[in-house]
Amino acid sequence: MTSVPPDAHEWISFDDERRDRTWLFDVTFLESNWTCIFAHGCQGVLTEATPELAQGCCSYGAHFSGDKDRRRVEKAATRLTDDQWQFRRKGRQGTTRVKRNGEIVTRLVQGACIFLNRPDFARGPGCALHVMAMDNDESYIALKPDVCWQLPLRREDTADDVGHVTTTITQWDRSDWGAGGDDFHWWCTDSPDAFVGRQRVADSMADELVAMVGRPVYDRLMVYLNERAARPRATRLAHPVVRRSR
Repeated sequence: MTSVPPDAHEWISFDDERRDRTWLFDVTFLESNWTCIFAHGCQGVLTEATPELAQGCCSYGAHFSGDKDRRRVEKAATRLTDDQWQFRRKGRQGTTRVKRNGEIVTRLVQGACIFLNRPDFARGPGCALHVMAMDNDESYIALKPDVCWQLPLRREDTADDVGHVTTTITQWDRSDWGAGGDDFHWWCTDSPDAFVGRQRVADSMADELVAMVGRPVYDRLMVYLNERAARPRATRLAHPVVRRSR
């Protein structure tokens, strides 16, 4: 009997003729029970464990996907109140900066993203933009940088020689951060501590997935996942992190 490779994932793909696109989904991650454990055991992405800082993956600021993403966040920042944002006064001097390599990211204040409220803030630790979304009963997807509301989902588009696009939806791995990812003491998709959710990622991150791929594609994906789960003898490949922790 052939053994399963330690890092194996199951995938599903289907064509979208309307967009001349092929969708490729990481079924193993979408069916896993990963969940964000920010401020509940997350060790952060510094070079050593720092759960007491409650910085999560916000220590280095957010990289914008483009000018549209940056403008949207800057506009949202003008709506934040002192009650929602610990560093609102500093934000008046600007919320973004340009790195030497030309990348635009959120400014850092006291060693982390300017939008990150710290544990000593009256509202507690967490993203100020997320706080505003909860206060106003609106989606944080329209307020936060793309990378922030998508994590740990990752979308990658590649085109072949004739222009056909393959869009891959998978987990954001340590390696996706580049060389700096190797320096992280901890990353959530590497740790069994984060695979403790009560729902599949496909359900718990439904809003994010719809925003990334559109409702028709998401519904098509869910038909497959739900039919698969309903089969009497259905088996699925557990996430590699979960397999290793057993």
